[in-house]
Amino acid sequence: MAKFDGTERYYLSPELGEIVNIAMEMEKPLLLMGEAGTGKTRLAFEIARALRIDIEEARCKSTFKGEELCYVYDTVLRLNDSRFGSAETGRDVNNIWDYLRFGPIGRAFLAEDRRVLLLDEIDKTDSDTQDNLLDVLEDGSFIIREINHKVAARNRPIIIITSNAKRELSDPFLRRCFCHYIPFPGPEEIALIVRLHFPDISVSLLEPSLVTFYGLRERGFEKPPATAELLDWIGAMRSSGTTCQGDGKDVPHIGTLLKRSPDLLKFKGIKKPERF
Repeated sequence: MAKFDGTERYYLSPELGEIVNIAMEMEKPLLLMGEAGTGKTRLAFEIARALRIDIEEARCKSTFKGEELCYVYDTVLRLNDSRFGSAETGRDVNNIWDYLRFGPIGRAFLAEDRRVLLLDEIDKTDSDTQDNLLDVLEDGSFIIREINHKVAARNRPIIIITSNAKRELSDPFLRRCFCHYIPFPGPEEIALIVRLHFPDISVSLLEPSLVTFYGLRERGFEKPPATAELLDWIGAMRSSGTTCQGDGKDVPHIGTLLKRSPDLLKFKGIKKPERF
């Protein structure tokens, strides 16, 4: 497996690069933690792009159970076919495989080539779901209970798991992962990130933009702007031909940086209206 050294669109710190490549070499899941907007999810896509392999993605929800990330048995469809016929569909009601739908884990395990498997925002799931995934991720296999068939990974995927720390992850789950916390980048690193996306950005735009950006992050907003918002904001200013002064007051296109109503009201000095 080739090493991942970052891309022209993704700044890879030396510490992050080291743990990414160790996890790939040792075929261990890599759990990335940190606040939203620090590039956790983007890393999985850039690994897939750089290594020219496909990615299987699961955007986790609170309703997820571990099994459905592997497969789903569509009993309703099979019952419907048994009642009304399936000749026109090409499905055989006597063949259960025609009614199995594989989730991102199942597709990654069954693929002929190695893939990236992204389990995004795993902290949205409950501890039971996390525990259900323990053996699946560690052993590289799962059982289709309806036919007692074991699906083993043909090629172990590169597993990237992200967490925004909305909920504590179980200790057994953490033990099976390599873990890395991505701190929010400082001004020097974020300047490098900006230049990856806007190579020709002028110093007269970059410097006051960063001063304004970090100033907003220190003002105690419910959702402080992150890297993604900064890039959107700079893109909006370049598109409209506007600039900022760096004083934290005259901020064009503020809606690209602050996304929640209380934050926008606070920035504009407007008192939050009382609810009736």
